[in-house]
Amino acid sequence: MPDSDPVPPGFEPHFRKSPVTDPWEPLFIKRDGTALSLGLRISATHCNARGLLHGGVISTLADNAMGLACVMQMERCSALTVGLSVDFLSVGRIGQWLEVRAMSAKLGRTLAFADARIEADGQTIAKGAATFRIVDRASSTA
Repeated sequence: MPDSDPVPPGFEPHFRKSPVTDPWEPLFIKRDGTALSLGLRISATHCNARGLLHGGVISTLADNAMGLACVMQMERCSALTVGLSVDFLSVGRIGQWLEVRAMSAKLGRTLAFADARIEADGQTIAKGAATFRIVDRASSTA
């Protein structure tokens, strides 16, 4: 599928830029209540030598989406990843729409937990879970 394939309804350009994800642009975000999705059209820059979506891309976007799903429900905080688990169930291919759907599972004063489902063209290809340390934005450089 060409890069000109449409972005699914509800997605808009991702507002948060990062040197880690800049090479993977354009990234898109969709908010649905307390859930949050990150999305992109899989291209060669997201793939390994076999032309399949790289697990590092999946893991990074899952970490990003789960952290955002937590902090967007809390005020004036940031989240630092304590633990991240990703189970790879299938593969993503060039041209498919990748969607990382994240939702917080529990929000505490110092820890937050989240889950994610990662889909390529609507088929689940991975699942993720993460634990985050919640810190004030002023001290998030620790």
